[in-house]
Amino acid sequence: MIVNQWVPAAHRGDAIGNSARRVRDLLRAMGHDAELFALRVDDDLKHDVRAFDDPAAQQGDLTIFHYALPSPMTAAFASLGGSRVLQYHNVTPASYFAPYDPALFRLARLGRQELATLAGCVDLALGDSEFNRRELDSLGFPRTGVFPIAVDTRRITEAAARPALDGILDDGLVNFLFVGRYDVVPRYYSMIRALMAEYRFLNDRFVFTGPVPDDELAAYYRHAAVYISLSEHEGFCVPLVEAMAADVPVLGYAAAAVPETLGGAGVQFSPKDLEYAAELLGALAFDDDVRGRVIGGQRRRLADFGDARITRELANLLRLAS
Repeated sequence: MIVNQWVPAAHRGDAIGNSARRVRDLLRAMGHDAELFALRVDDDLKHDVRAFDDPAAQQGDLTIFHYALPSPMTAAFASLGGSRVLQYHNVTPASYFAPYDPALFRLARLGRQELATLAGCVDLALGDSEFNRRELDSLGFPRTGVFPIAVDTRRITEAAARPALDGILDDGLVNFLFVGRYDVVPRYYSMIRALMAEYRFLNDRFVFTGPVPDDELAAYYRHAAVYISLSEHEGFCVPLVEAMAADVPVLGYAAAAVPETLGGAGVQFSPKDLEYAAELLGALAFDDDVRGRVIGGQRRRLADFGDARITRELANLLRLAS
């Protein structure tokens, strides 16, 4: 079977593109002819991801379209021959961008509007979490299911050493880590800096790295005492899985898809009581017994994201879509 995947953009380090490449490799191991196509491809991925204008992009027996933002791919997918599977990775609600970036606010609104146009045009619609699947249901997609992001944790666990960075991070201070993006919303980043100034935080105790290569990201995980997620809207949250793979205890606000991704692992809290969260953070950082029990639970949960499960899910997906 020819199984194509479409992603609007293929960037190094992007969770959706990384997942699609891993799925492609698993499909090939299963004996299928699998390729990945993108509208925009980073230069260092052009040997690995094919351009969308390649005629082969239209020739799949089955095409999986990874949706997270509006793009010309949406209309092309709606009119495509062969079996069509949508994998929805969530669109951040526009309201989160309203105070900070009108362009992103508009993009997010268009993203949800464009998603709805596919409701009658696909054979199967999959969320990468139950949280996302329920949104597909609400938009009127008749056949829905869940297919998780295929997280390649080897980029964290098998990364090359970075001695210079290791030396900087191993300075005797306790490191707390969050992995996300601030660079795309400068006004939001400025607001965070203003809060730091208001509460007289020490600037040298906060490091905003910007985008980093995999080996540097792995070093930050290695030296983190706790991974902290305070996000109010996550459709899956790949860094939770990466933190578990790195044996970093996770402290997460239990909102959106976070409880589902953690699956009972880590330490979760709700409502958003930050004083209580700080107490939990202290226990995770300094109580060895608590840390050990949490890491043990995370290791058990991590098994659910291995190749064996993803391969089973892929076989089921192919059966349902054929």
